[in-house]
Amino acid sequence: MLFNSLAFAVFLPIVFAAYWLLPHRFRWILLLCASYYFYMSWNVKYVALILLTTVVSWLAAIGIERSATTRQKKGCVAAAALISLGVLFVFKYFNFAMDSLTALARLIAIPLQPVTLKLLLPVGISFYTFQTLSYVVDVYRGDCPAEKHFGKYALFVSFFPQLVAGPIERTNNLLPQLKGEHTFCYDKASYGLKLMAWGFFKKIIVADTLAVYVNNIYGSVTAYSGFVLIAASVFFAFQIYCDFSGYSDIAIGTAKLLGIDLMQNFKSPYFAASVKEFWSRWHISLSTWFRDYVYIPLGGNRCGKVRHKLNLLLTFLVSGLWHGANWTFVIWGALHGAVQAVEACFTSGRKERKGLGRWVRVLLVFAFTTAAWVFFRAENLSQAIHVFTHAFASITSPVQYLIEGLTTLQLTKVTILELTLMLGALLLFDFFSLKQDVIQRISSMKPVLRWAIYVVFLLGMLYLLPTNPSGQFIYFQF
Repeated sequence: MLFNSLAFAVFLPIVFAAYWLLPHRFRWILLLCASYYFYMSWNVKYVALILLTTVVSWLAAIGIERSATTRQKKGCVAAAALISLGVLFVFKYFNFAMDSLTALARLIAIPLQPVTLKLLLPVGISFYTFQTLSYVVDVYRGDCPAEKHFGKYALFVSFFPQLVAGPIERTNNLLPQLKGEHTFCYDKASYGLKLMAWGFFKKIIVADTLAVYVNNIYGSVTAYSGFVLIAASVFFAFQIYCDFSGYSDIAIGTAKLLGIDLMQNFKSPYFAASVKEFWSRWHISLSTWFRDYVYIPLGGNRCGKVRHKLNLLLTFLVSGLWHGANWTFVIWGALHGAVQAVEACFTSGRKERKGLGRWVRVLLVFAFTTAAWVFFRAENLSQAIHVFTHAFASITSPVQYLIEGLTTLQLTKVTILELTLMLGALLLFDFFSLKQDVIQRISSMKPVLRWAIYVVFLLGMLYLLPTNPSGQFIYFQF
């Protein structure tokens, strides 16, 4: 079930009303049933996978608490990781591994025939797998107790607002809230609705509008050259940000309607002045997951300089592979890890400087992340290489270079104005969000001014509404 669907528009009010009408002791049952219905509306058969992952991690955590020795506890962790990651490997990485092995074998003249599994990638499998693994590790580390109530733990794994695309929640934040008693708070519910509205703006208005241009160019990218490739890549940078952060905003807002606070997942990432800072603002739940469960266990920065940089590179290689079973994602992750390793050589111990210098770095980081997104968006390495080798064709005639690009994109004066308005609103919101909660600030304004902003916002959404929204969220494929 998609957030931006009629089905969800019916589903959510029913769950909301029933949740607050029911006594506290029955609410977890309602949310569990609603969450499984939400997931099964995509594919009934694959609900068995999330149930398997839930049972395995629940039993492993209980086994850890009951184990008498460290060896037994490690065995429980290993078993949970082996089964959960094994399922993830079969559905997401098996074909990629076989294709890579076959290509390697042919390089050394071994006629190996590839084995391909015709399996549909389960929605959200990477997200709930990582959430359950972090729970098992947290129990092993003693950071939280094992949850004895299977039903409430199953709700923690399947909680529908963040089930299929995060945020990847931590045990100590979400599980106690799902077990705790909540009273309806108008201010929190109101904030949640406003956050959802902003999320829908980012997804439906910005991301879906830009998707048309991006898909047209990247759908047959080798047929194009010049400025149009740069424009499409910049559009994709904003598309993926608005698509994914829009989902997170809707998820967090939906949870607030139920009195539950999910962690912030994005914080104005394109205003970052370094790649390290970018990852403290982009997909925060995933970046902190890799920090706590991969980077720090590898040694983090508590080791030699070479080892520290190797840890960064390895962490982001794994992060790239998490995003997709394709060498393009691995390269994307490697680029982010390598640049952070280089940054560490120049920024260690230095104080952050503000002013014009910072804005220059912001632009440089945006240029780098946009270039790296090419590997993320391209279907294969040859397409990505084509973008880099043909993007500056005919740039010796700058005016013609720009005109041809805009013409190829079929951008008119009106569409340029519309894109400027929507991207301008996005960047203004993110800029002011650096120092304050914009939604809270608007909510505290005088009624006349506050409602004037709401009306302008709604009218703007209606005017900019695309005729054919794409519907699907990009991160559903991960």
